[in-house]
Amino acid sequence: MQPLSQHLLTQAYNNGWANHRLYKACLQLSHDEFVAPRCSFFPSIKATLNHLLTVDWFYLDALECEQRGEAPDPDGERFFQPEQPFVTCSDLQAQQAQADQRLISYCRQLSDDQLARYVSIVRPERVQREQRLRVLAHLFEHQIHHRGQVHAMLSDTTVKPPQLDEFFCEEEAGLRADDFAELGWSEELVWPK
Repeated sequence: MQPLSQHLLTQAYNNGWANHRLYKACLQLSHDEFVAPRCSFFPSIKATLNHLLTVDWFYLDALECEQRGEAPDPDGERFFQPEQPFVTCSDLQAQQAQADQRLISYCRQLSDDQLARYVSIVRPERVQREQRLRVLAHLFEHQIHHRGQVHAMLSDTTVKPPQLDEFFCEEEAGLRADDFAELGWSEELVWPK
């Protein structure tokens, strides 16, 4: 049976793969389509992708640094500022790919006995303490949720939304071979024997 830490690493790879596929579609949009107002929690594809990235940064910083001893920010001014740091899809894609690699690297060094360790998340007015496992589960779910919103918004553009609800079925390796080649990954890297 696969250790839980190995499953989290697989989830991190799946997260990166799904983001890669989503951005391949979004990069085909005109800038006007990318920034156009749309019906969703965040009012555009641009706004939603910026939100995904800034939240990734927030949780990755907490996980990597564990923010020991840092005081809460009573004004909440440094959280997610600027709210949309990137204007173009290509700039967002480059930054999201870096964040995805950070998450993969973080998960690669985990072992099961470290998953219950607590992480401090500095929020306005307080410091939240959560187990690593719970923070990672939340981060993966957050990505899935907002990628789904971008996927739905793409349905109202000239670009066909990509398939995102696949995982890593063994017999479907050929369906992801091109994406893996673009990412510099292999089946053996994601599923070590």
